[in-house]
Amino acid sequence: MNISLTGWLLTIAALCALVGVDFLIGRKPHDVSVKEAGIWTVVWVVLACLFGLGLLFHGGSGPTGEFFAGYITEKSLSVDNLFVFVLIMGKFAVPSQYQQRVLMVGVLVALVLRAGFIAAGAAIISAFSWVFYVFGAFLIWTAWKLVQDARKGHENEEYEENKLLKIAERRFGVADRYHGTKLFIRENGKRVMTPMLVVMLAIGSTDVLFALDSIPAIYGLTQDPYIVFTANAFALMGLRQLYFLIGGLLKKLVHLSYGLSIILGFIGVKLVLHALHESGVHVPEISIPFSLGFIVLVLAVTTFTSLRATRGQETEPGVKS
Repeated sequence: MNISLTGWLLTIAALCALVGVDFLIGRKPHDVSVKEAGIWTVVWVVLACLFGLGLLFHGGSGPTGEFFAGYITEKSLSVDNLFVFVLIMGKFAVPSQYQQRVLMVGVLVALVLRAGFIAAGAAIISAFSWVFYVFGAFLIWTAWKLVQDARKGHENEEYEENKLLKIAERRFGVADRYHGTKLFIRENGKRVMTPMLVVMLAIGSTDVLFALDSIPAIYGLTQDPYIVFTANAFALMGLRQLYFLIGGLLKKLVHLSYGLSIILGFIGVKLVLHALHESGVHVPEISIPFSLGFIVLVLAVTTFTSLRATRGQETEPGVKS
């Protein structure tokens, strides 16, 4: 798609406005009910669908199919990432009324940093066509790793702080308790971080690591930076509400990692075939309609088999309804 600078600026301004509305809604710390989370999850999904339909009028069925394939893939990867968010919230014992503030800031940080990843990916792809081989191989390896991790299970898994987080904690120090939504306080004459800031950094930095999988995956479905950016943005912006909506059901999606491994492996093969085609080798390429149908089918089957396998199990206590 040929998006002008004005089009980019208007899109970014509209997304910033939506983020601002989201901040205003969640500015007061409170326990998020399932009803509230459900309503806003539907709102974000509807907005994404309307944007996709707008692409249909502006660019035709091709960009629209690429957007929805990318959006569904990114959303699916985000659901799997929510499990790690649950571990982080538990690790830092985040009070329930502050969890939405943590997620809002963490997702905003992830949006800004992912924009940098997307720009870098676009520049690399335009300069080096062979990078598709690298992306494809990386996704196939990631798919295999997901299968291995799924076999181990998550029962005894704990969140481990990354090096960046440890450096920040050593540099500034951390208060021994939460002080509302404050990020810094003065303790014994020294300015230190609160646990609130630490957990925000944990969420944001962890999501950047997730981008190492998701950005190559969506570039396997479209090479249009505009579609890559907007699909990522819409998938991330509804993540906070999705956390509260399905947080208690995450452990029921026992086959999700297997489904995602199939999708990532499929996109990896698609990238390799595309790279071969670009190199002049006559190989079949996988179309976007087929990709979209395949992704939806895998997710549907994965959800069905997960719920069937966990049928009869009690849902863990979740958020307040």
